[in-house]
Amino acid sequence: MVGGAPRKRGQLLNRFERIGFFGPAGLLVVAAFVVAYHFVQPAPPRHITMATGSSDGVYYYYGRIYRDLMAKEGIEVTLLETAGSVANVELLTRGEADVAFIQGGARSEEGDTPLRALASLYYEPVWVFLRKDVPASRLGDLRGRRVGVDREGSGTRAIALQLLADNGLATADFEASPLGGIQAAAALRGGTLDAAFFVIGARAPVVESLLASPDIRIFSFERAEAYRRLHSFLSRLTLPEGAVSLSADLPSANTALIAPAANLVVGEDFHPALAELLLMEAQRIHGHAGVFEEAGEFPSRKHLDYPIASAAERFFEYGPSLLQRYLPFWAANFVDRLKIMLLPLIALAYPLFRIVPPTYDWRMRSRISRWYKTLQQIERDFEAGATREELVRALAELEALEQKVRHLTMPYTYGNYLYSLRMHISMLHNELSIALKRADEQKR
Repeated sequence: MVGGAPRKRGQLLNRFERIGFFGPAGLLVVAAFVVAYHFVQPAPPRHITMATGSSDGVYYYYGRIYRDLMAKEGIEVTLLETAGSVANVELLTRGEADVAFIQGGARSEEGDTPLRALASLYYEPVWVFLRKDVPASRLGDLRGRRVGVDREGSGTRAIALQLLADNGLATADFEASPLGGIQAAAALRGGTLDAAFFVIGARAPVVESLLASPDIRIFSFERAEAYRRLHSFLSRLTLPEGAVSLSADLPSANTALIAPAANLVVGEDFHPALAELLLMEAQRIHGHAGVFEEAGEFPSRKHLDYPIASAAERFFEYGPSLLQRYLPFWAANFVDRLKIMLLPLIALAYPLFRIVPPTYDWRMRSRISRWYKTLQQIERDFEAGATREELVRALAELEALEQKVRHLTMPYTYGNYLYSLRMHISMLHNELSIALKRADEQKR
C-alpha cells in the first residue's frame, strides 16, 4: 500500500499519477492538432464535372481520355456536352462545372475573374475556307457574303466575329450562318455558304476533305503577325506544303495561320491536388509532337487567357511533387495532408523530450523523499529524550512506515534510492529497539 491506494506489483504510476504526469503534455499536443487542422487542405473530392463541347468535337474526345485516366486514380469525371468555349466559361462562372476546355480568346469579361488556368494544351488553328469563286484576299473582303461562324456559345463563333470586327465588319455587314463543322463544310461544297470558319486541329477529317475539294480554297493569313500583336492569345503558325497529306500535296503551298491555344480552366477554389493530377495527365495526353507542336511544348503556362492557378505555377516551376511521382494519387494526398498534422507534434517533441526526463526524475525522487520527512520526524522525537511510552509509539509508527515502504516499487535505475530508504528505516528501527530495551532494564 502506498498513500492508501492499492498498486499492482510493477505498476510505477497509478491512474491519477499518470493523468498528472502525462496530462499537460497530452493537452498541448491536442491543442496543437486543433490549431493545425485549420491549415490542412480538405481531402480532394472524388467527383468532378468537366465541361467539354459537342459530342463530335475534339474537346469531348479529349474529355473522354481525361475521364478514363482519372478513373484509374479513383476520381469520377462527369462530362458535360456544351455548345463550346463561351458556354463553358458561363458554366464555370456559375459553379456548374469544376473544370473546362476553353479556347483562347473566348474570355468575355474584363478585369478580375474567379477563373484560373491550369495550362494551355495545344494549338487550335483558325481555318477559313472559301469557295474559289469568292475573290477575298483579306477578311474585310467578305462584306455581304454568307459566312459560317458556328452556333451561339461556341469558341469558333467568338473568334470569327472578333477577327471580322478587326477588319471593320459588323454582324450587319455579312450574313452570319450558325453552321459549323461538317454542316458548314457541306454548305460550302453545295454553294450555300461563301466562306466558313473552323477552329480545329490539322489532322481533323474536315480539314483534309476541304483542302482536297476542287471548288474550295484555304485562306492564308498574310497579316498573321499583325493579328498576333493585336491579340495576345493568338500565335502565328505556318502550315507547310504537304503537311496534311504528302501524297496529295495538301496544302499545295505554305499557308500562314493564326491560332489560339486550348486552355484547361478551373474555378479559383479548385483543389490543388486535383489540379496537379490533371496536369500530370495533360503531360501524358498532350506532350507529344504534332503538326504545329514540338514534343514537350505542351502543356504550357504560355498562351493563357486567365491568370494561372498557384498549384499550376508550382507544377511548372518544380514538376510533380515527390509523393505524386512514386505513390498512387490518394496515398500521396493522404501523406501530404498528414505531414501538416504531424508538424505540431514534431515541433512539440523536442521541448517535451527536454522537459519529461527531469520531470520524471523529480517524480520518482519525490516518492522516496516524502517518506524521509516522516522518518526524520520520528528520529527527532527520539533524540529529544523520549519516554518508554513514546518509544513504543515511535516504534509502532516506524514499523507501519516500514510496511508501506516494503510495497513501494521503483524503476531499476532508481533502486538505490529505495534501498537507501529501507536501510535508514532499519537503522532507526535498531536504535529505537535498543533504546526501548534500555528503558525496560532501567525500569526493573
